[in-house]
Amino acid sequence: MTLTKERIIESINDRCGHTKIKSRKLVETLFEIIKKNLASGEDVLISRFGKFCVKDKSERRGRNPSTGNDLVLGARRIVTFKCAPLLKDKINEKS
Repeated sequence: MTLTKERIIESINDRCGHTKIKSRKLVETLFEIIKKNLASGEDVLISRFGKFCVKDKSERRGRNPSTGNDLVLGARRIVTFKCAPLLKDKINEKS
């Protein structure tokens, strides 16, 4: 099952005893801070979890899969995630 923003809010509500409104505000504020930093080109490092990095992709040739026609894909920025070693170990733990 996918972890959704709503389930994160409910978990904070259950574990910390905050009201649902306060839990929602915490999550929304955190995501806004992360989005703002990524949009300005800054990386976001969350210790023991991982690092979100903004990378520039240059213009490149591509192909329209429907028609097969060649086209040029414009330059753009993407976000990548690099998992922290501690999280990688947790994911690969034997249950």
